[in-house]
Amino acid sequence: MAKRTVSLLLLLLYGACVTAQVCRMLSHPVLPLFSNERDINIGAVFSLHGSVVLKIYPFTSKPEPTKCISLNLREFKFAQTLIFAIEEINNSTQLLPGVTLGYKIYDACGSVSQTVLSSMALMNGYEETLHDESCTKPPFVHAIVGESSSSPTIGMASLVGPFSIPVISHFATCACMSDRKRFPSFFRTIPSDYYQSKALAQLVKHFGWTWVGTVRSRNDYGNNGIAAFEKMAEQERICIEYSEAIFRTDSQEQLLKTLEVIKKATARVLEYIRDVNFTVKTGENIFFDASGDPVAKYDLVNWQPAEDGSLQFKLVGVYDSSLPSETLLQVDQENMVWAENSNQVLVSVCSESCPPGTRKAVQKGRPVCCYDCIPCADGEISNETDSSDCFPCDLEYWSNENRNRCVLKVIEFLSYTEIMGIVLSICSVIGALLSKMVSFVFYLKKETPIVRANNSELSFLLLFSLALCFLCSLTFIGRPTEWSCMLRHTAFGITFVLCISCVLGKTIVVLMAFKATLPGSNVMKWFGPVQQRLSVVSLTLIQVIICVLWLTISPPFPHNNMNYYREKIILECHVGSDVGFWAVLGYIGLLSILCFVLAFLARKLPDNFNEAKFITFSMLIFCAVWITFIPAYISSPGKFTVAMEIFAILASSFGLLFCIFAPKCYIILLKPEQNTKKNMIGKT
Repeated sequence: MAKRTVSLLLLLLYGACVTAQVCRMLSHPVLPLFSNERDINIGAVFSLHGSVVLKIYPFTSKPEPTKCISLNLREFKFAQTLIFAIEEINNSTQLLPGVTLGYKIYDACGSVSQTVLSSMALMNGYEETLHDESCTKPPFVHAIVGESSSSPTIGMASLVGPFSIPVISHFATCACMSDRKRFPSFFRTIPSDYYQSKALAQLVKHFGWTWVGTVRSRNDYGNNGIAAFEKMAEQERICIEYSEAIFRTDSQEQLLKTLEVIKKATARVLEYIRDVNFTVKTGENIFFDASGDPVAKYDLVNWQPAEDGSLQFKLVGVYDSSLPSETLLQVDQENMVWAENSNQVLVSVCSESCPPGTRKAVQKGRPVCCYDCIPCADGEISNETDSSDCFPCDLEYWSNENRNRCVLKVIEFLSYTEIMGIVLSICSVIGALLSKMVSFVFYLKKETPIVRANNSELSFLLLFSLALCFLCSLTFIGRPTEWSCMLRHTAFGITFVLCISCVLGKTIVVLMAFKATLPGSNVMKWFGPVQQRLSVVSLTLIQVIICVLWLTISPPFPHNNMNYYREKIILECHVGSDVGFWAVLGYIGLLSILCFVLAFLARKLPDNFNEAKFITFSMLIFCAVWITFIPAYISSPGKFTVAMEIFAILASSFGLLFCIFAPKCYIILLKPEQNTKKNMIGKT
């Protein structure tokens, strides 16, 4: 195998070289279309013809020369412009005095292979024989201008780059050619596609379009340009619905298929060039950056119908990469005309913007630009359009109805202005007035047997304590403060103990009175008026001591309760010490049960007017109310807890007032004939 390879190389060398020092080209040299050699020559490659006739070669015979077809007038103008510019420089006495420029212009015919062939001819010349000295001579041209397309220019720049021959393109915009490692000698007078892609992304963002499609040419220019645009569009949260590629040689069927997709969618000279920096007559500054690119500047033109029905281009904006980021893109939107001569900017979005108070939820399996607008949950807000998340309000704040602002939570407490507070206040006042009215009636009839029975002093004290019980419920209504919280619980505990102590004293008096009627009994001397007063004072004093300890160790205080409701704050009186609170209630309950038991034992004592049975019934109501109060108190939320406590106070107070004093008032006011001593002690 090695011998065959060596033989083949020797054969090729023999066919190419006449002697060891002289080589002859196998084919004819490639000649330029336009040529004018001077002191310094500049090469140029333009696609003066649009394409070449494609042929398939069997590799069994020498290929025929490439045949170019379809004259390209634009490229021909480029060539003429280059010739004109060179002649203007030569005719000038200021630009290059004493030096003339020449040119050699080749036709690439829109083919990458022809571009590479032309580049080799520009470097090596077109002599048919080469000598040893040929390798030491400088390049045939000092710089090459061209090509107009990115793909041929990439091939040319890759070929001549290692030889440090500058390649200056006027139309190759592929961003990939800004890589100085791959293309160290490449320069261009047109901005890179990077800036064009960036300008397009900025333009799309300016009009608020987030759902767009792209169509590109199937070559390096199109592929790299759209890749750069898609990358920048992603940074701006712009979604690509479709991306189609076309080429000028595509069949009609392929073009129609693409159209359906669109319809369905929403050296030394090298060193000089690096330092170029000059200003032209228009005032524009020309220079190359580190990547060999000029400053990117684009005009934004708008196709607008003219009066004669034709289309005209109108300048409506500019993109200048040399300006600060906030002024890169300047658009005169008022002078823009859209479809059907409308001045309204077109809308191109997959989903409408989510208003404040909602958040974006990406639709499953679709791009991020396609989303649903989900209302923020209670207690959360979003105050920006197209917010990705809702943010919770602080602990003392709550979301408003639109979920776009946090507002202070409503502070709830039982007030005098609401219906429930008004009703309870009226009931409290009525109860206190009834207690005073009964006291007044008893005072007027204090000498009658029914008032004097069972110690009238305890009756007046009981009525006074009942009035206080009714009035203490008012301390539970209104905005809780430090003083009101301490007052409501202590006043309630002391007044109720005073009330129950009086009832207990009356019950004991009933029992003692009937015991005293037995022969030889002198029990009344052990529970006379003095003992009755002492018992009431002593029992009440115990409750006072409990309340003082409670207020000293851990008193009640106003508390913002945020556990019952998320959307509002319950301002309530925290009991402070649970032990103190339940000790007060427990002591009241203990006296109530003792009073109930004694009254129950005395309910059948013989008497036409046995007060014990009325006390029994009143204490039964009292105990029933407070037993049912405990679970209701624990389970009732917010201000209803306070309402339940007030209701228990009023219900038990009315029960005592009516059960004990209503029968007496009935006799005093409606049956005065029964208000006699004989009737009071008469046997049933």
